[in-house]
Amino acid sequence: MATETDRIWGPIEGYLAAEDIELDDLEIGGAAGSRFVRVIVDAEGGIDVERIAAIATGIGRLLDDGLISDNYSLEVTSPGLERALRRPAQYQKSIGREVQITTNSDIDGTRDHRGVLRSITDEDLAVEVGGDERIIPFSAVNKARTVFTWEKGKKPGGKKR
Repeated sequence: MATETDRIWGPIEGYLAAEDIELDDLEIGGAAGSRFVRVIVDAEGGIDVERIAAIATGIGRLLDDGLISDNYSLEVTSPGLERALRRPAQYQKSIGREVQITTNSDIDGTRDHRGVLRSITDEDLAVEVGGDERIIPFSAVNKARTVFTWEKGKKPGGKKR
């Protein structure tokens, strides 16, 4: 049986595709009367606030046209620097990036795995942790996200040579 998220994914994804925008994730939550719909979008080269506002208007019209029957609040946003990883396409886009993964059972003696995502298959993912490759089955993943590391720049006003 399809969930409410599954039911509205297709129409929203179709609308966004026509706008050259990718539907990165979709979440519906909250209790009756205070529900929310969170739509996370991405585009080649990123997406700015004005574009997100315009897209939110279109998504709101779609939802109001019978996709959601209850009152809801709509949030349309970009994935940000650190993004949650829940779907295979999100993992695929993150190959080569640093990730933090928490598993529901020990793998190589730990449940916390931080390293560079090297590859994914239908069943598992490979993360390089401390120079070693760690294979983590998707069924063992409790939570996963990309990690943004702020690189220190040179201090302004340093010595001139």
